[in-house]
Amino acid sequence: MSVINTNVSSLIAQNAISSNSRAQSNAMQQLSSGLRINGAKDDAAGLSIASKMTSQIRGLDQAVRNANDAISLMQTADSSLVSVSDMMQRMRELAVQGASDTNVASDRTALNAEFTALRSEISRTVSNTQWNGMNILDGSAGTLNFQVGAGSGQTISKAISNMGFGTASTTTSTAITVASNIETATSTIGGTATTGDVLTFTANGAQMQYTVKAADSTATLIATAVAAAMNTAVGDPTGRSFASRSGLTITTGAATVTMTGLAANVAFAASSSSSNGTLASVSGLDVTTQGTASGAIAGMDTAIASINSQRSDIGATINRLTYASDNLANVSQNAQASRSRIQDTDYAKTSTELARTQIIAQAATAMLAQANQSQQSVLALLK
Repeated sequence: MSVINTNVSSLIAQNAISSNSRAQSNAMQQLSSGLRINGAKDDAAGLSIASKMTSQIRGLDQAVRNANDAISLMQTADSSLVSVSDMMQRMRELAVQGASDTNVASDRTALNAEFTALRSEISRTVSNTQWNGMNILDGSAGTLNFQVGAGSGQTISKAISNMGFGTASTTTSTAITVASNIETATSTIGGTATTGDVLTFTANGAQMQYTVKAADSTATLIATAVAAAMNTAVGDPTGRSFASRSGLTITTGAATVTMTGLAANVAFAASSSSSNGTLASVSGLDVTTQGTASGAIAGMDTAIASINSQRSDIGATINRLTYASDNLANVSQNAQASRSRIQDTDYAKTSTELARTQIIAQAATAMLAQANQSQQSVLALLK
């Protein structure tokens, strides 16, 4: 059919050029970005899968860093316990020396001076070993949870025991007395409280724990610190103090903490307890006599066994974290390979596609010119 107003051949060529141009542009974008999926239109389902894989991969990579940080923390604890173990071996050596009657009283006094100094240094080491500003040997860190996976709850937990000294840090509470509608209970700090001991106070349904610090060197200072803690925010989500939660008035004496409340608080009670460091049995040892030195040998054997047990546990955790880190790296590697197959550009295939579209673009342009030229033949009919 010979028409001029509608050049069908030209329209066909134009549509072919437009379609081919989109394919060519898409191929060029994939080659320039390195990604097969540059937008949701390229592969809607693939985009969703690749995005979820990206979350997993980034989580796994962070988990590897978390595991390595945890290894560093545990190695810090172990390295400090190496020093503690060395000092305890020396203390045992001094005890063996002091147990022999080849020593006179002045000799044992000198031996005990070093024995006591080493014990003080062990206590200082335990109190001051930190990682990222956190004490890790005095029991204050509690159970540590290391996030070693990309998902929620994928953790490895490790509790490092309180490796400090201390004998039973006891307190006593008087019976509740009622006078003028006032209830009063007094807790007395007793025994020998040392760094890391935990005192627990319960009153009127509320509970507060206080961990003895290095600066709390006497029962009086401990009582003062406990009273101060009770009157400040101590873990209540609302920020209230132990005193305000329990409806109490907190006062302190020389080595006492007195809690006073209205008689209407019928559930009011006061009590306290304590826990001690793993090496508590060592705090009372000395080598001033043949008998105490002999007893110190057995005491040091027990303490050294405790140190060895803790170090063994730490070493096992380090090994576990190392394997976990290696496994996470392998999983991340495979996940990245899987994501690559979904979203990355196949350069061999796409470069071939680009060459195809370029050839078609040239051919379509030539055909468009031919379609436009074919209309000229219609003019012959008008001559």
